[in-house]
Amino acid sequence: MKPYIIRKPLITEKSLQMASLNNVYVFEVERLANKKEVKEAVEDIFQVHVVSVNTVMHHAGKKSTGRRRLKVVTAKTKKVMVKLKAGEKIALFDVTGSPKA
Repeated sequence: MKPYIIRKPLITEKSLQMASLNNVYVFEVERLANKKEVKEAVEDIFQVHVVSVNTVMHHAGKKSTGRRRLKVVTAKTKKVMVKLKAGEKIALFDVTGSPKA
């Protein structure tokens, strides 16, 4: 198991909606990681059972930034959507908790 495969969870409005409705969680992972490695890493880190893994490559792009509108190249990344067994969840994506006073 390689825990460094998972870089960070992607927490957006859409990913939170997918987590609450479809039990699907979204992570950014290493570009060279395959579905089997991602499945093993998620199961080991969060102690859950993964049903399926879908991957999406986000290719490098260019954007203008700064006062002189310099061209900057954004990194090539890989995003995975992990569907968990019914009844299981990852607490990292749970935003329904009460605020701390």
